[in-house]
Amino acid sequence: MPVPKMSNLRNSIDRPLLFAGLFIIAILVVGTVYTLIFEGNAALLSPTYLILQLKVASFLGIVAAGMMIVVLLGHIDLSVPWTMTASAMLAAAVGGPFAIPIGLGVGLAIGLFNGIGVAYLRVPSMIFTLGVNVMLRGFMVMLTGGFSPSSVPTDAMLWLAKGEIIGIPNPVIVWALISLAVAFMLRRMPLGRYIYAIGNREAAVYLSGVNTRLVVVASFALCSTLAAFAGILLAGYSSKAFQAMGDPYLLPSIAAVVIGGTNILGGAGRYAGTVVGTILIVLLQSVLSVMQMPEAGRQIIYGVVIVIMLLAYGRGQRLRV
Repeated sequence: MPVPKMSNLRNSIDRPLLFAGLFIIAILVVGTVYTLIFEGNAALLSPTYLILQLKVASFLGIVAAGMMIVVLLGHIDLSVPWTMTASAMLAAAVGGPFAIPIGLGVGLAIGLFNGIGVAYLRVPSMIFTLGVNVMLRGFMVMLTGGFSPSSVPTDAMLWLAKGEIIGIPNPVIVWALISLAVAFMLRRMPLGRYIYAIGNREAAVYLSGVNTRLVVVASFALCSTLAAFAGILLAGYSSKAFQAMGDPYLLPSIAAVVIGGTNILGGAGRYAGTVVGTILIVLLQSVLSVMQMPEAGRQIIYGVVIVIMLLAYGRGQRLRV
């Protein structure tokens, strides 16, 4: 039986997943040592704590799933913060059985608008989606007078965000189902193959007969719809929708995608990496909070970890799907 060459073994290792996994272990070890020394327990390794972190990660993970689809095209969506906010606030304001469909519909409409602007008007995605984000903020401030609406989430929103099934929080289950759907789409469906191909060379895909503009529009629509769903869940988790509730999710969602190994220029990346990147970011934020690190120190460590992760496996590395 032939012995595999070391170079082949090295190439077969998914380096982003490996380094992200090692960082997750390191974060848990450091946090556990800290709690053992200063608090006399190993709470960070308890199932309750880990499940809670997965629940917190689910909101970011859903946003990152949509962001990854757009980044694979070589684009970016900066309208995510106020897509989350507008969808959640309008869903809570409408209430009743149509709250969640209306919230998702708002996200879908924003995504279609973004996609048309990028694909047909040929405006750079960073500029167009940033403008849409500002428009949404102005619209919601005008609609609410700058205050959070007095309405509360519906029972369905509360159940999705706070309920659980056989001990597993519903947001974690929702994130798992969305992850399976996105991974299946990227690996097995023509749309997924077109997304990777466009990220590598859009002109070649267009010349092969694929309507690349429709693919771009569909990708932005998926991204905004997932962001809207995350906003709806977050409103249920917080028991209210409030101004700027989506702002803390923009940069972490991009960081989760890039840390997970997706090429920021498009065309390469694995969805599993985005999941691991999301967990890494949430655990890092949680452990730094447990250690009572000042906000300035948290931001410095947060940025250093991201830079180290990117340098560890190389920004330009092309990854298999």
